Amino acid sequence: MKLACFSDIHGNLTALDAALADLGSLGGADHLWFLGDLAAMGPRPADCIRRVRAIVDAVKDDEAKKGTVRVIYGNTDRYLVYGSRMPLKKPAENVEEFEMNRRRLDVANRMLTWSAEQITFEDYQFLATLPPECELHVPGYGYVCGYHAVPGDDEAYLTPESTDEEAADFLLDREGRLSIGGHIHRQFDRTLEGRGWRVINDGAVGMSFDKPGVAQWALVTFEAGEAHVDLRTVPFDVDAVVAQAREAGHPTPEWLEYTLRSGRR
Repeated sequence: MKLACFSDIHGNLTALDAALADLGSLGGADHLWFLGDLAAMGPRPADCIRRVRAIVDAVKDDEAKKGTVRVIYGNTDRYLVYGSRMPLKKPAENVEEFEMNRRRLDVANRMLTWSAEQITFEDYQFLATLPPECELHVPGYGYVCGYHAVPGDDEAYLTPESTDEEAADFLLDREGRLSIGGHIHRQFDRTLEGRGWRVINDGAVGMSFDKPGVAQWALVTFEAGEAHVDLRTVPFDVDAVVAQAREAGHPTPEWLEYTLRSGRR
């Protein structure tokens, strides 16, 4: 059995198509998960929602494939649905941090407002009905859980630097052997020693921070009671995405280009 996981598309249809083509070149997967942050920030938010919806619709009436495609929401999907905005991690402690926070909030607010203006009510309804988590029971292996940031919180940070204790605390109320998320835009694969969990981050399809210019995703192959993880990276045309942003009237194309090319915000 194979499970493909995509997250953090962020309105980057070019990167999403590259990741889907990479999946197709490997023969596809039995299950496909989209782990949130589908639309906001990039130049083609509505098209990304519709591409995912089309994948869902293609299997919904097939009894053999029903439930094999799962989509959950991420924090920026929630922002588009409820009108909430990016929270600050902590209050500014000096003038420099204050100015930086103000600039970040301004950029985020403009992008979120613009992204919301690009989608239709049908797109909005799709986002509004998404659940926060998904799970899969793999015969001979056990349960796999999927989430955006951590179970029960789409804003928290489970990173490669998190201690095993911190990571295990995030998973305290869940059962399973393997957990998969996104949100931090960095890939990792780690085992929590003595905790019974393996934790994977599939990176970001549309806006990688550790490997800018590539679409990241994860392919998990379950065989003989084991999970073999392939953290995939595939280049996409950054120039094309930047051009799309300018043509579409994106409010902060300079920020988008800088982030896509450098992995910094």
